[in-house]
Amino acid sequence: MKKVTVGNQQVLVVNLKGRYYAIGNVCTHFGGSLDRGILDGNEVECPLHHSHFDVTTGQVKRGPATRAEPVYEVKAENGSILVKPK
Repeated sequence: MKKVTVGNQQVLVVNLKGRYYAIGNVCTHFGGSLDRGILDGNEVECPLHHSHFDVTTGQVKRGPATRAEPVYEVKAENGSILVKPK
């Protein structure tokens, strides 16, 4: 997992078995930095109040968060990882 900035947005980029995914990095519940959380399979746990988000879809898997994370398009090209809003 790695935090990057796209425009003025913090984005979490995750490599799952060689495939890249990107969702918002700021927890929709209370603003925790997801890059400081724990990745277990395809779920990242927020370090503040332990909400879980699916890094492949942005969907909340366990609250207290109720709003999904924004999802970004990711493409690996010429050794670089390109991220843009969907």
